Amino acid sequence: MKLFAIALAGVSALALTACASLAPYGPQQSANGQGFSEQRIESNRYRITYRGVGDARPVADYALLRAADLTLEQRHDWFEVTQRWIDGRPDSAGGMRPSVSIGGGTSHYSGRRGGFSTSGVGVGVGLNFEGPSPTSTVLEIIMGDGQKPDRSEVYDARGVRDALRR
Repeated sequence: MKLFAIALAGVSALALTACASLAPYGPQQSANGQGFSEQRIESNRYRITYRGVGDARPVADYALLRAADLTLEQRHDWFEVTQRWIDGRPDSAGGMRPSVSIGGGTSHYSGRRGGFSTSGVGVGVGLNFEGPSPTSTVLEIIMGDGQKPDRSEVYDARGVRDALRR
């Protein structure tokens, strides 16, 4: 059992070093790379895509940050998210996640010549070595000027940029 624990620790260290992580905020450098890209749809309407790996929340934050940066680059004050797509699994953080299961059972047999009874308990350990999953967020936004409308999907571009650029 000691040997198993040592081997598991070695495999764990190896798996953790091999995992990909979310790249720093920036433009997408290749078709399958991490980062943002945008497509102009109309003069004040854009589709922004942010591709990353791992947890979908930081990728969604980077998409909002790009929307804020682009809004300010285009000399607007606020943006409204009119459509949002998040492509990621709830467990997309990947890496090595152990899972443990315990089960038990009994069986009985009675026959003409006697019988027997048995019972058993089992423990299983499962590991995920797949690493972080790709994830993306796509936002379609409309940019505007002046007073920010009071709707839940309207964001002040400067406020978003300041909050997410920590």
